[in-house]
Amino acid sequence: MRDVTAKRLTAVPGITVGHWTDPAGTTGCTVVLGPVEGMRAAAALRGRATGTRELDALDPRHLVERIHAILLTGGSAYGLGAADGVMRWLRERGRGLPVGPAGVVPIVPTAVVFDLGRGEGPPRWPTADDAARACDTAGADVAEGSVGAGTGCTVGKVAGIRYAMKGGVGTWAARSGELIVAALVVVNAVGDVRDAKGEILAGARRPDGTFFDAVRYLAEGGAPLGGGDAARSGAGTNTTLAVVATNADLSRTQLQGLAHAGGDALARRILPFSTIFDGDTIFAVSTAAVPAATPLQAEALAALVVPEAVERAVRQARGSAGVPGLGDRR
Repeated sequence: MRDVTAKRLTAVPGITVGHWTDPAGTTGCTVVLGPVEGMRAAAALRGRATGTRELDALDPRHLVERIHAILLTGGSAYGLGAADGVMRWLRERGRGLPVGPAGVVPIVPTAVVFDLGRGEGPPRWPTADDAARACDTAGADVAEGSVGAGTGCTVGKVAGIRYAMKGGVGTWAARSGELIVAALVVVNAVGDVRDAKGEILAGARRPDGTFFDAVRYLAEGGAPLGGGDAARSGAGTNTTLAVVATNADLSRTQLQGLAHAGGDALARRILPFSTIFDGDTIFAVSTAAVPAATPLQAEALAALVVPEAVERAVRQARGSAGVPGLGDRR
């Protein structure tokens, strides 16, 4: 069995992760590939500004019982087209839903973060070819910080992007007996990221380096996203995406509960969470390799690994385009 002490999403056997990164364009994508036979999956949409594709296939009532990959990508709605590259890559390898003489149809639910205009030159976004390249790199090692879908991410935009800090990708895993639960999180939030003690780790910073405290700022009547034209242009430009993976034999309905548990865990580290300006989406996937004592055990493990993944996303991030990251202060 794969070594869970590695503490990453790929601690769940059969799951691999690949990144494609465009540092100059400050964008990228991250693909989570399932086993050849696919994986059960569900989702929870917690934000109110989501950008997604194929999420209907994750409804427990849907005909499709397994998916074959998840794509997390930059580029806002433009980035959704990158999923075509993941589908092509899977189809070329015969991985997908069998459909008779037509071969297979890979099922690739996709969610986006907004990172347009944060790089050099005209806005860029991942293409189908870029996502296929991410599939080519997929393996057990998972880079964190300013890579893949986390390349252009920022956090703490409650008072406007000029006060933000870098976000990014983070991952963590935990094990109880044979049961493994792991998480990968892409943090691009309006709110602040707090540590286990409730202290602000990364978020909106004043020019003197002190934190605004996003919740207090809003509670005292602060203009969301800084107000005026900045607020209008910043609406819908924030998102936290998460994949919670397990080897537990959970039904799709139980996985939907696990996805919501992952969302609850995000809310313990990101404040405010799931605002009208955020597109937060949580995926839950299962390889169904081992019996679960109870679905609540998997949810409890998610409550441990998701917050750690959020912290790692900002701790590993490096600044770009004038936006500081925690990694720059090490």
